[in-house]
Amino acid sequence: MKLNDHKEQMLGLAEKLGIPASEFSDKLDFLNLDEIRIIDMLPEMLLMVRSVTAENAVSYLRKPIDAIKKGLLFSFQNIFNTHLQDHRTSEKHTLPQTLPHVRITPLHLTSEVIFPKGSKITQVTILIGLDFLKNFIGKDQQKFYYLFNEEITLLVEEFMSPEMADLVNNIAETPPLDVLSETYYKLKGLELLYLLFKNLSKRQHIKHQSLRGDEIAALYRVRDAISTALEKPLTPNELIEISGMNMLKLRKLFTQIFGKGLYEYSQFLRMKEAARLMQEQHLSVSETGYQLGFTNLSYFGRLFEQHFGMKPKKWKNITL
Repeated sequence: MKLNDHKEQMLGLAEKLGIPASEFSDKLDFLNLDEIRIIDMLPEMLLMVRSVTAENAVSYLRKPIDAIKKGLLFSFQNIFNTHLQDHRTSEKHTLPQTLPHVRITPLHLTSEVIFPKGSKITQVTILIGLDFLKNFIGKDQQKFYYLFNEEITLLVEEFMSPEMADLVNNIAETPPLDVLSETYYKLKGLELLYLLFKNLSKRQHIKHQSLRGDEIAALYRVRDAISTALEKPLTPNELIEISGMNMLKLRKLFTQIFGKGLYEYSQFLRMKEAARLMQEQHLSVSETGYQLGFTNLSYFGRLFEQHFGMKPKKWKNITL
């Protein structure tokens, strides 16, 4: 499919979702839409596979979507190991390291969409009506009450489990189908949501509160700062300065969005990076620990084992 056809598809989808194409049509000129597939099953759900390369930094405000009166948007981002783009180059580590994750926002929320210059992003996005989603979840929907509370402005982000990432890659890599296309994508989309909600069910119970736009922006500044400070974790005072919040509020709202506390989130990223350094750069256990700022290698080993279920030396031998 030609790039102009991809752009027409995007503009057509925007119009259908109640977003005037005139408001961001010019932005698309700076985005290479390498791949786009839209499977429209509205009013129940819509699934889109999109691969984008940003020639220049691009941002635009995504206004409330009114094609579904009450619904949620699930954006599965930073997919790796797919033919739609090549993540094997060193470029993937020039931008802040963000692991594959899913972001959940209500359709009535205005949000800023950002494509950093040089970024290559593949997404699987699902729009789904609340009533359809509630019926799908069934009697367990009360566990996820915060997602269905229309009185609060929420944003939730969750790391993809390995099985979620595999399924997302499978969806992205499946070529367009001539027969039973909607059936295939509906089944795969619901399977993906099942895995996501299974993950969300493990989150600690906290009272969710409505978030302002400036609070969301501050929490993402903190998230990005943590992600780029793996060798020397930030101090509480530094996090307070970055966020502009007191520590009590910062901890609560950070956990509300990301499902992990500040320290837990940082250590999770450090262990993921440790696994990558041993696997991709073939660093020794001691080299990995020291590079990530651990002076006590015994503590590093215990922490790694907590996350991966095996000692780092055994992990390294398996992955060599």
